[in-house]
Amino acid sequence: MSMEKISVAKAKEIAEKKNLKPGLVKGTDGIQFTKGNNDRIKTVSWREFEEKLEERDLAVYESGGWMKIMSEE
Repeated sequence: MSMEKISVAKAKEIAEKKNLKPGLVKGTDGIQFTKGNNDRIKTVSWREFEEKLEERDLAVYESGGWMKIMSEE
């Protein structure tokens, strides 16, 4: 299956179904989704998540309900 770029709104919809939250990896510039029970990841607002994606020219891609954050193509 190929990965398809999706909007942050669509990512939020998928994340909510899977009980995931946007997060920043502490001490790095990493961005990922989390269930919120990892001490190394700070959960952030969807707005902050979207701002970080834009700052780093990243986007959320999806395939079969599985999401990945990658450089924009």
